Amino acid sequence: MIRDGIVALGLLLSTASQLRPGGSPVGLGEVLLLTWSFWVLTDRLSTRNAALPSGFSRLLGFWGIFAIVESLGLLNGLARGTLYDTYWLLHDVLAYPLVCAVACASAAEPAARLHRIAWLLVLFGAGTLVLQLAAAAGLFQIPSMLPWYWQRLRGWSENPNQLAFLCTVLVLLAVHLVSTVTRFASAATAVACGVLSLVVGRLTGSDTFTLMVVVSAVALLLLTLRFRMLRPAPRLDARIALGLAILLGVPLMAAATVPMILSAHSDTAELGSGVFKNGGKDATAEADLRLALWQQALQRGLESGMLGLGPGPHLAIPLTLVTAREKVTGQPGNIQHPEQNGAPNFEAHNTVLDLFVQGGLGAVLALIWLLGSAFRAAYRNQSAGLATLLLGITLFGMSNLIIRQPLFWLSIALCLNERVVPARLRLLSGQAALRGGTPIRQRAVAPAIPIGSGRYP
Repeated sequence: MIRDGIVALGLLLSTASQLRPGGSPVGLGEVLLLTWSFWVLTDRLSTRNAALPSGFSRLLGFWGIFAIVESLGLLNGLARGTLYDTYWLLHDVLAYPLVCAVACASAAEPAARLHRIAWLLVLFGAGTLVLQLAAAAGLFQIPSMLPWYWQRLRGWSENPNQLAFLCTVLVLLAVHLVSTVTRFASAATAVACGVLSLVVGRLTGSDTFTLMVVVSAVALLLLTLRFRMLRPAPRLDARIALGLAILLGVPLMAAATVPMILSAHSDTAELGSGVFKNGGKDATAEADLRLALWQQALQRGLESGMLGLGPGPHLAIPLTLVTAREKVTGQPGNIQHPEQNGAPNFEAHNTVLDLFVQGGLGAVLALIWLLGSAFRAAYRNQSAGLATLLLGITLFGMSNLIIRQPLFWLSIALCLNERVVPARLRLLSGQAALRGGTPIRQRAVAPAIPIGSGRYP
């Protein structure tokens, strides 16, 4: 339990960049994660005849490929005479080994233990979010910490998007945990934690978080329906499930698409005032800025021969952003912006494109393979919650670089390490259920500590 608590606390504090001493890139969260990773890997690898989960080999393979393509990219950049911002280059060089250790340690843990870590993460996460809300409301103050970035809540994080990503993982994990328990108290606890994370996520003002919530709700509904219909059952159940899907899915799809369609008309633009940050006033400018960054990233990746340029950011800071920072006075502190120093040191804020610039086509294909493997494992296990978790964080990664986030790798390990019953056994289980016999369990997971045993929810 102590080991599980260490990693849960470390994952939460890894997003609390304002709490790091003196602006250091390493804080208490990183120290806890390194300690836990060393503990897990030495324990698992030193145990004789210890069978590691299949997800471990996949993550190890990904990081092996990733190290090769990043090294080739760096050599390619040096050969081309590319200028590097040393600070941000070293930032990535130090960050990648840390998240690699966390990823491999997470994948080395059995599914039952990862499930308990997920519970502790959701429970501890709710506690830290309450503290951050209290600090934002002025009930108490931590020296040198500024909980607001303009009108957006950032809590203990350096920027609101870090807190929004934490809330994304906590919300979707809570949804998954609800589907794994049988006790009402446990389900109610997960729901309460998820609702709190949802509220805090909206306070961050992240448009990506809002879009993620709508898309994830639709995906969860459709996946649940799909898995329900895959299991042999009386046809009435299938018709009821289809009716519920139509009843709930149509309003959600409308909520996702109608505002975007109507926003094209100037007389209905006020619809964005209740959905997007700053009333949607900056939506056009932000979209243009992101499009310019993505075009620049694509161009840089192609110019490198699709081999990449190595770790670190490689884009020039957009002039519009430089001008805006010079005009605006009194900007919130405790945030590091890349400075103009002659070297391109800005990111595309898109995980796929940033990896394309760093590691070329090889890094992008490796990430797609890993995400596909994780989704396939969750889908074969018929876990709508984990599949939705993966879809949600992938969507978030389309407007943010999330590969350096330890929470991303815990989510990948959760999907990969779910044990899957072969399709033939699932079919036999369904046939036995239809005959009134005792069905074979859908999931061949034998938790070390039973769910709802009182040790944890």
